[in-house]
Parts: sequence; C-alpha cells; structure tokens
Amino acid sequence: METISLSYPLSAQFIENNARPQVLAIGQFDGLHLGHASVIETAVRLASEVGLPASVMTFHPHPKEVMKKGDYDGYLTPPQEKERILRNMGVDNVYIVEFNDAFSQVSPQDFVTGMLVPLQIHTAVVGFDFHFGYRGEGHAGMLRELSNNTMEVNTVPPFLISGEKVSSSGIRKALQEGNMELANGWLGRPYAIKGTVSHGEKRGRQMGYPTANVKPDEHYVLPTTGVFAVRVHHNGNTYSGVMNVGVKPTFHNDATVPSLEVHLFDFNGDIYGESLHVELAHFIRKERKFGSMEELMEQIAKDAETAKKLLGCASKQ
Repeated sequence: METISLSYPLSAQFIENNARPQVLAIGQFDGLHLGHASVIETAVRLASEVGLPASVMTFHPHPKEVMKKGDYDGYLTPPQEKERILRNMGVDNVYIVEFNDAFSQVSPQDFVTGMLVPLQIHTAVVGFDFHFGYRGEGHAGMLRELSNNTMEVNTVPPFLISGEKVSSSGIRKALQEGNMELANGWLGRPYAIKGTVSHGEKRGRQMGYPTANVKPDEHYVLPTTGVFAVRVHHNGNTYSGVMNVGVKPTFHNDATVPSLEVHLFDFNGDIYGESLHVELAHFIRKERKFGSMEELMEQIAKDAETAKKLLGCASKQ
C-alpha cells in the first residue's frame, strides 16, 4: 500500500506522474468502524471487479480540529493507526489530504474538478451521509453531475447494529461512558491507544503493582477516567493487564490531565522508552479517591482479579 500526501490544488506535475483510473472511497473515516469498513470494502470489491486500484481519500488534521469545533476531543484512529488498518483491508493507495483554513473554503465544484477529476476517479464510493466542500454544501448526489458525468458514484447505506446506525460520535460517547462493549462492537475490534513508556511516580512499584506510564503518541480520544482490563502488544508478544486512566485523586488534589498507567500480569521487564499498543477490552470501575494507601492497595488487588477473570487469565498472579 502506498500513502500519498496531497494538498489542494493538485500540482500539474503530480497529476502527470500519478493520475490513473481508480476506484476511490472518500471520507474522514476517523475510527474506521464497521460503517466505514462497509464503504471501503465496497470500494475494494468494485475495484477488483473492474481491474483498477482501490484507493482511499481521507483528511488530516481532522476538520473539527481545524475549525475549532468545541466538541472535538481527539482521534479515534490517528493517521498511522488508520494506515495500519487500511493496509490490512486490501487498499492500494491512501491519499491524505491536508485540511486547513484555505481548504475549508473550497467549493464542492472546485473540490471535484480540482482534485477528483484530475486523479481520474472511475468510481467514487461514499457513505449515505457524505458531505464535502465549503460548509458541507456538497452531497453524494452532486458528485457525478459536478464531474461532468465522468465519474460513477456508489453510495453505501448506513451500517446498523440492533437498529442503531454505527457512527464515530456514538463510539466517542460510549468511550466517555465506559461502555467498551458498544465501542468495541461498533469498531469491530478493541479500541486501542499506542504510546511510549515514560518514567512516572513509581508508586505502583512500592505497592507491589509496578506500572508502565504510557504517554500516547498522538492526540487520541481518551475514555472516561477509571480502571480497564487491557491487552497489551509489545515486541510481538501480547500481555494481559489492568490500566488506570485518570488523575490519581488519592495522591493529587489539583491534577487535571489524565495519565495512563498499565500493570502487566506476569511481566517483569524494563520497557522504559518502548512502544506499547494498549487494547481496552473491558471497563471495570470509575476512578475514585481512597482514604488510605492500604485501602487503595486492597482495591488494586480486586481490580487485578476482576481483569483476569474478564480476560480469561489464570487467577494466580
């Protein structure tokens, strides 16, 4: 799979060297949830049927981040994670279009004639609620007309689970509520955060539960504060564990920025500076302040046992 960074308008040199007939799925695709997957899988299938490359066009930074929308709280799938997932979906090319203030002003007509038509898009595949161009004034039904009928358009219907439309906003809400069953069910995989292990306060080690302080590599959406059962991938190995997301109110009265601390079962290595891929499998409880260190240690032991049962681990640590 090839990843290609684009900016509007496309240069004549880029068009000359890279334009070729292709099937293109277009969307923000933050989360790459089951609804997004249905759009991309449709593009891959149609591309195979007509013998053309399957491409995906997405945008970075997130439009809500650029437009300073108040409800923006980070990425479900930052660019590198998005590329990793797309690579496993049979996509040939990923176009990452720079989204900035100038691009937000581009009209639907100019987006089609200045970016899609020059790329020689044979078929555009979009979701049923796809909008594009200035203020989202363009919609799927306009793509063929604005391309002068040079481009076929395939609109994919909503993906429903138990009668509900799978959506990125619904997944964000589920994460805020600690509803990992819904979030992971709609994603079609466990929600994951990739980060680097940094030095923390080392209180966990003093209590007999050494933790890895994970600093997210990107601006991820963080779940609600609390304790989670997790699976952690590191250097080709997978470990079960428990993670606390929060401000540690037992020790801090004024902290506002949540930290991520992971305790891995049956692991005793030195992983400072190394990368962990942390999958959030189950939510155990909300974070709260404890009256003493002993009370906290007792609860940590209970959380570890709960996590082991949820993850199917042996009961002995």
